[in-house]
Amino acid sequence: MKAYIDQAAEIIGDRTSEEIAHDDAVVEALHQGRTIEEALAIAGEKHPEEKIDWDDGNVGDIGAHFEYLKEHSRIMKKFRKENDIKSPMRNSEKTRRAH
Repeated sequence: MKAYIDQAAEIIGDRTSEEIAHDDAVVEALHQGRTIEEALAIAGEKHPEEKIDWDDGNVGDIGAHFEYLKEHSRIMKKFRKENDIKSPMRNSEKTRRAH
């Protein structure tokens, strides 16, 4: 998992909290079934300072980036959920070993 996270950090890069909020809004709209153009418009209305200008020549690349972020979000949620489920079992195993 560390290798995946390192690779994702390299692909996504450093982002400000405002950029993250904008990107999250785009991803949320994509999860709702919106097109990339609609998702960018929605996020641009919510976060105008981070609005992304696009055209027919670059919307495909922008869409691919946000599809990556969407999948990354899904993977990280699953990872967090699995770790939350596993943590109590690990703690109970440690408790049993200590007694």
